[in-house]
Amino acid sequence: MDTPRPLTGITVLDLTQIYNGPYATFLLAAGGASVVKIEPPGGEHLRRRAEGGFVLPFAALNAGKRSLRLDLKTEAGRDILRRLALGADVLVENFAPGVMDRLGLGAAALQAANPRLICAASSGYGSDGPYRDYPAMDLTVQAMAGFMSITGEADGPPLKTGPAVSDFLAGVHLYGAIVTALLERERTGRARSVEVAMLEANVFPLLSAMSLLKPGDPPPARVGNRHGGLSLSPCNVYPCADGHIAIIVGNEGQWHGLLRAFGQQAVGENPRFRTVRERCARMDLVDAMVGEWTAPHPKGRVFEMLLAERVPAAPVRTLDEVAADPHMLARGALERVEHPLYGPITVPHSPLRMGGLPVEAHVPTGALGGDGRAVLAELLGLDDATLDALAAAKVI
Repeated sequence: MDTPRPLTGITVLDLTQIYNGPYATFLLAAGGASVVKIEPPGGEHLRRRAEGGFVLPFAALNAGKRSLRLDLKTEAGRDILRRLALGADVLVENFAPGVMDRLGLGAAALQAANPRLICAASSGYGSDGPYRDYPAMDLTVQAMAGFMSITGEADGPPLKTGPAVSDFLAGVHLYGAIVTALLERERTGRARSVEVAMLEANVFPLLSAMSLLKPGDPPPARVGNRHGGLSLSPCNVYPCADGHIAIIVGNEGQWHGLLRAFGQQAVGENPRFRTVRERCARMDLVDAMVGEWTAPHPKGRVFEMLLAERVPAAPVRTLDEVAADPHMLARGALERVEHPLYGPITVPHSPLRMGGLPVEAHVPTGALGGDGRAVLAELLGLDDATLDALAAAKVI
């Protein structure tokens, strides 16, 4: 008999869309929760992008969830959601603040009917405060959070980070808030509303750069691939014969390991480079020197040389190399699947590992509303005639 996963028995109503909320509910599903993804008649935005060929995000983020198509613009649709919420443990949404209240589905109303319901929400700037009603997407939150101001070269324009970091930082914090609320409910019986603002979830990664702020001084310049706090050197991306390698030296032992790898031990005796303070004062010179050492060698060879000396380094890999990574495939972090809707794809699994439990099985995303009748029959006891009538009215 299979061992139950930690969240087995928890029912989650998932009204989320795009990346932020769906990642939180993906993690809940991976933990064993029964997640019902409730989508509008045309499907959520990411499903519609998948229909245009942008398939991997929707397929990966909604694995393990059942799909219910429900029109919340109808009173019948709202009534179904209210009835579902009576038996649910968690409801998650990432609409703009106020949308659920305008539908008559706000946390206060739903929790009055079901005091054990945890209502979780995420938005760009939170449910109150001066920025409450600002539209938010990953790009705009990166700009507002200051990410873009410190990303790029000193003499170049601000840049967004390559990945959608603002969405996923908020999503993982939202998951943590939900699980924390479930633990509190288990201990006290109290169900709490929880909220994560994307902007606020983006502050902690800025600590290195913020450490450079000085009263009265201009904000720090962009530093490219150097350490955000300019307090480590070498710390950069260096040229190789066939690409680039990232190297960061965090202590004197690693510095001397780097010198041994390239046969440059004499540099360690030079007082200009003996301490991290001295090296940081001469970053241009240090980077030029290290780049000369790495440039003649293939990045794989440099990586091996530095691994042997326990120096933190990694080749700069392309996305096709990452998707075929033997380490993550061996650990089950990546899995090649034949998806019933999207064909052969490589999907990631939850990075959370629970001792004694295997990596969760990939359960492919279904067609829009494909599980709706089964979900409503199971959770609300609706019979075929009622379901037929709801479908005829295009409520489901």
